[in-house]
Amino acid sequence: TSAALALLGSSVAALVVWKWLGKKMIQKKMEEAQRTRDEGMKKMAKAVQQFREQVPSVQTDAILSLPLLELTGRLQEGSLSPRTVLYTYLEKVSALEVTQRTNCLRHFIPECEEQLQEIQRRKEKGLLYGIPVSIKDHIGHKGHLATCGLVQCLGTVMEEDSVLVKVLKRQGAIPFAMTNVPQSLFSYDCSNPIFGQTLNPLNPQKSPGGSSGGEGALIAGGGSILGIGSDMGGSIRLPSSFCGLCGLKPTAERLRGVGWCLAHPSAHCGCFFLSHPVPCALGPMARDVDSLALCMKALLCQEMFQLDPTVPPIPFNEEVYSSSTPLRVGYYDTDGYFPLPPCMRRAVRETRHALQAAGHQIVLFSPPRIPHVMTELFMKTFFADGGRSWLDVFIGNIVDPRLKPQVNSFKIPRLVKKLLALLLKPLVKIPPPLKDVSMTSTCRSVKEMWNHHYQIQLYRSQFITQWKELQLDVVLCPVLGPAFTTGYPGKLLTAISSTMLYNVLNFPAGVVPVSTVTKADEEELKFYKGCCDDPWDRTLKQAVSGAVGMPVAVQCVALPWQEELCLRFMKEVETLSRDK
Repeated sequence: TSAALALLGSSVAALVVWKWLGKKMIQKKMEEAQRTRDEGMKKMAKAVQQFREQVPSVQTDAILSLPLLELTGRLQEGSLSPRTVLYTYLEKVSALEVTQRTNCLRHFIPECEEQLQEIQRRKEKGLLYGIPVSIKDHIGHKGHLATCGLVQCLGTVMEEDSVLVKVLKRQGAIPFAMTNVPQSLFSYDCSNPIFGQTLNPLNPQKSPGGSSGGEGALIAGGGSILGIGSDMGGSIRLPSSFCGLCGLKPTAERLRGVGWCLAHPSAHCGCFFLSHPVPCALGPMARDVDSLALCMKALLCQEMFQLDPTVPPIPFNEEVYSSSTPLRVGYYDTDGYFPLPPCMRRAVRETRHALQAAGHQIVLFSPPRIPHVMTELFMKTFFADGGRSWLDVFIGNIVDPRLKPQVNSFKIPRLVKKLLALLLKPLVKIPPPLKDVSMTSTCRSVKEMWNHHYQIQLYRSQFITQWKELQLDVVLCPVLGPAFTTGYPGKLLTAISSTMLYNVLNFPAGVVPVSTVTKADEEELKFYKGCCDDPWDRTLKQAVSGAVGMPVAVQCVALPWQEELCLRFMKEVETLSRDK
């Protein structure tokens, strides 16, 4: 007996030591990543200082204030040099004006100086000649990590540029920074245990959104003029809404070439995001719609089509984007699942009236069965196995505090959760739509999974039929906002129904800021009850309070492969909002 107890005691001690060593190893990896980032920032600051000594008379503010179209014009004609523009933006970032306030930068790309020399040697100038571009953490750049905020991804350096980065470089752009993301990318906050929490440059109490939150913060803070994000449930559109930017989620297959999950055979995150029927879309984020259009035009080129044959060879249609033909616009201000705050519905109402006054036809449109789409199509797609694949991502990782509630809820056995729901049912007067993601039903067989895929295709077909019956060109609808207080996105994952819908449908959708939160909006928020005045509705109310002066946006949608029409509609909305 004493021998057995001694063996048990030594086994427990060995396990404790093993866990302690594992945590020390994780901590060491994280500290090394942080040190590498800090050293990169110091190198950037030194390079900027040397440039300043050589060229002391640069009009920094004048350059930073130029819209992208004007900046490209000046670079093409030679009145501004790519070197001056690059170092002006590097100075904005390295002076800690943006990074210290927001913690948006994951890594500086020192190879930007090599790219600068490369484009100056070329005879032909691409459409993005000399434009500094920031890219989201997981978009592969040679010689750099694609971490997804996960410790297990810290050991694998990209061996080559992703297709998208190759095309950006071919068009003369200079990738200069990689931006922060939430851990595992499955959040619309922006925090991970390696690089920390990113804050909104417009209000440090607020989140920049996610998962392209680092991009949103850097561009809104003036540290980048053009960024590339990705979107699987709103990850371009939510940061754009929270930070007052324009952002486009194209049809997923229109732009490709991340290559990130294949570069990480040891990481489960890639498989988790690649292996289901709601595809991830890459897209641009910027200060205005013309910038998005120029970026799409630059990317949809022969280089892209040759490097990635899975991208349909459809060049950007300038004629559609430049058209002034009146549009037939469908609209709605609520999806009936997660009613948005008063200011977001006001934005749709005011934009609708402005469009009508400008000569466009306005038609009421009701998107069908959103609760069904949210729980049975979108969430079931991600968590068909009860969240096990997602939980595997965190093996060997420290879980970010912002994600712990979600991670812990998925660890509770499903039977226990069903019993809890049964016990709490008598206390709920009105059965609300299912808003607890951990209660999402699973696919229990291959047959069920095939049926699930079929149901998504069937819903897409029904939605398009309803759209065609009303003869719509585009749809105007709300987007989640204004910016949440940090920490709240993790408590309200299912609040993304406004953006998630167009990931399930795989429609191009963009966000345009049209207003700001007023004191009257804040007063009206006090009476907000949401759908059922349930705990989620009350949490949403808390999340968006204290947002006077923050951006208010709307969402613009078109049918698949009609990015140019979507952008043309966004441009119309932008012009009308600025003319108010």
